[in-house]
Amino acid sequence: MPIRHSIIHLIDKKPDGSPSVLHAVSHALPDSQARDNLLADLNDSYNAKPKAWGLFHEESGAYPFSGWLKAYLDGQQDFTAFSRQAVEHLQKLMEESNLSIGGHVLFTHYQQGMTDYLAIALLHHSEGVAITEDLDVVPAKHLDLTQLHLAARINISEWRNNPNSRQYISFIKGKGGRRVYDYFRDFIGCQEGIDAPGETRTLLKAFSDFVESEDLPEESAREKTNTLVGYAASQAKLGEPISLEELAALIDEERPAAFYDFIRNKDYGLSPEIPADKRTLNQFRRFTGRTDGLSISFEAHMLGNAIEFDQARNQLVIRKVPQQLADQLKREVARHG
Repeated sequence: MPIRHSIIHLIDKKPDGSPSVLHAVSHALPDSQARDNLLADLNDSYNAKPKAWGLFHEESGAYPFSGWLKAYLDGQQDFTAFSRQAVEHLQKLMEESNLSIGGHVLFTHYQQGMTDYLAIALLHHSEGVAITEDLDVVPAKHLDLTQLHLAARINISEWRNNPNSRQYISFIKGKGGRRVYDYFRDFIGCQEGIDAPGETRTLLKAFSDFVESEDLPEESAREKTNTLVGYAASQAKLGEPISLEELAALIDEERPAAFYDFIRNKDYGLSPEIPADKRTLNQFRRFTGRTDGLSISFEAHMLGNAIEFDQARNQLVIRKVPQQLADQLKREVARHG
């Protein structure tokens, strides 16, 4: 993972409401194993967080960041000057929001494979202890990446090469609600362009429809479900989107285009690549069963909600019957009534 440039500034902002102080450095971080380890750990922590996906607002006085980034990439200013402009803007928004206590601001331009990225993160320390060479216990601070709440990653290659893309920026959606991360999203100048949970739910719905249309045996349906969830989870861990073509090839090696063609023919409105939402994926597991004249299949999250299992009587109670099935049953009852 070659790092082109990396720099850390400090915005010192106390929780008492006093004005923040910017400590900006004049040089990028030198090459070192510690720097490389920091980026690797940052990526691991970032990939595990729930995220939103989007694109830049049109450059303006309210959203100047994309213009500064373009000037840096076009060689009109160096990385240090670009990061200084950006961190001063972040400090201004931080003061206006009055929601943050500051922190170390990391800017890293790096390459992964053939793709260029810019990662920006607000880092904080936790108090701990350390043991000295003399075996004394002393207070010590360390970067706590488990508390990573404000961070974004820009796929520079996607932004520059695919002007129609709506998902080249990702940013963490914090647990504290929209106000906590809104100012950071506005700092980047990002607007949400794709609904990752919604896209993931649509993909899972398309998969369920595909399995049903194929009338697959229970074991085969379970294998394909595990393949989908495993692939999607691995992509999420890497911070990469789900490729529908790759997924289709994994689901059915003998007919690698079958699932992809099914999605296209049914017009689910999915993009060729979609970001995986881990929470939605974690809820998806199918229970299936089949006996003479009866086939049952439903997603795990419906159990205890729309569907109840009475273990003592070995019965399933379906509270919300699909409308198409309900209509058929009503007609049949009316015909015999």
